[in-house]
Amino acid sequence: MPAMIQRAETGLPFMKMHGLGNDFVIVDARTRDVPLSPALVTAIAHRQFGVGFDQLAVIAPGAEGADAHLVFYNADGSTSAACGNATRCIARHLMAEGGQTELTLTTERGTLYARDAGDGLTSVNMGQPQLDWAEIPLARAMDTLELPIEGTPTATGMGNPHCTFFVDDAEAVELEARGAEIEHHPLFPQRTNVQFASLIGSDQLRMRVWERGVGVTLASGSSSCATAVAAARRGLTGRRVTLTLDGGTLQVDWRDDGVWMTGPTMHVFSGTLTRDFLDSAE
Repeated sequence: MPAMIQRAETGLPFMKMHGLGNDFVIVDARTRDVPLSPALVTAIAHRQFGVGFDQLAVIAPGAEGADAHLVFYNADGSTSAACGNATRCIARHLMAEGGQTELTLTTERGTLYARDAGDGLTSVNMGQPQLDWAEIPLARAMDTLELPIEGTPTATGMGNPHCTFFVDDAEAVELEARGAEIEHHPLFPQRTNVQFASLIGSDQLRMRVWERGVGVTLASGSSSCATAVAAARRGLTGRRVTLTLDGGTLQVDWRDDGVWMTGPTMHVFSGTLTRDFLDSAE
């Protein structure tokens, strides 16, 4: 396979980026084939033996008028249809590269629109939330507003499943234990992302995140969108919400055309995975 031989001989270039500490390895596959096995993804994800990331994202050529197509992997090698903060990071990079202020991106989630929001901020429309049990998906038919789980969380789909608990104090939650438990709850056949959120002011939430296939993360874009939607549905907030996460602050605005998320991004460094590393991970 010539593409794989070329990759092994020359190494694999990547970018390390983050949105509020939610960190990513970004691989540009627009001009070269980049085969990624689950074993290679998990090797890159290791924070001691690899690079380390919450998600890995691949930038592939766009089709049907899109500027690029994005594919996302979790740290355990599984795939995800959506990753909001990675989408914002890549959108910022592509806009700077092409001198653009707006982009159209495709993902397994669907077509997403991104724009420069000014002051170094990037906005992405993550699409309409999925509120029906079968779309999220859940294991059986039920009201997604209050699930039959202790704490009566709300289920929301943002291209990936989310389970949001509203609690008095998000800081007091034993996130690692509860997150791991709920991720694998039988009501979620594809596992789920888990959020614990507290109302700290008018249209302001404090949120902590356990990501499916990753664990505790400093931030999550799709989780922020899901939590804002759940809070609005439950009458706790309006549709425009400020969320304070462990890594910083995001703005989420649930509009008629979708859920817009706005926040900062950072390109930390660029590097190249060596041939020895790539060979050892296959």
